[in-house]
Amino acid sequence: MIEEEKVAVISMVRNDTFFADKWISYYGAQFGFENLFLFVDGMDQNLPKQAGKINCFQIPHQSYKRAKGDRVRARMISNFAKDLFSSFKVVLAMDIDEFLVIDPKKNISLKAYLLQDFSSISLSALGIDVGQHPEIENAVDLKKSFLSQRKFGQISDRYTKPVVAFEPLTWGSGFHRIKGKDYTLDPNLYLFHFGLVDMPSALNNSEQKEIQKAGWAGHLARRFKLYQALKEEKPHEGDPFFVVARKRLSKNRKWYAFNKPAPLKGNTVIKIPERFNSIV
Repeated sequence: MIEEEKVAVISMVRNDTFFADKWISYYGAQFGFENLFLFVDGMDQNLPKQAGKINCFQIPHQSYKRAKGDRVRARMISNFAKDLFSSFKVVLAMDIDEFLVIDPKKNISLKAYLLQDFSSISLSALGIDVGQHPEIENAVDLKKSFLSQRKFGQISDRYTKPVVAFEPLTWGSGFHRIKGKDYTLDPNLYLFHFGLVDMPSALNNSEQKEIQKAGWAGHLARRFKLYQALKEEKPHEGDPFFVVARKRLSKNRKWYAFNKPAPLKGNTVIKIPERFNSIV
């Protein structure tokens, strides 16, 4: 019996530019710093400035190609999460540059929302891939919220992830799916992905030898198409398109991947509603 209903949050980080401390600040404010669990991948890595506030574990780094590395990390965090359910009602797992947000229109905290009773074993949040507009936005200022500086994003099936777990389960690579289980797309949750929030940093990181050696070059080249889309596509107003996107992502899936949404077709660039500006 869990005496106090709590939410745990897990992630892993390596070669971080600035996301770890933002992750700690955001999720610590949402759920309490003592309920955060961060694995620092490599004994050569610097710890986040706020590492002392949370449960921070520095572990030896093992080099893998991109796909295998993703599988190994997902398996390790899935196994770690299973043990947390003796103390926590809800466990969240995500990449270090991903931030789960409850729609401000609900007028409820993220913690209170997640501690409600849900009929599913997990929840997926609508994924928004946020990037720096190459022509009209400046380099990110870390003293300000990301979303006060970034006005556009792309609705993405890749980041519509089942990051919320209500019972022990096994995440697939990158937390994109739950093995052997279907997904439930929540109507009020968003997962903001900020990997490309600062174009100079993203381009610089992509040139690191370790990244190239591990086979990330092709993946990153595809990811960087976001910058071109933000520059060329006319953005949809966020709220009307959120409704359309959720319907499509809930219904459409590939026959060989029933437990994750199929890619959306056409222009999926949106203008992020202003009510999100101060959240992350």
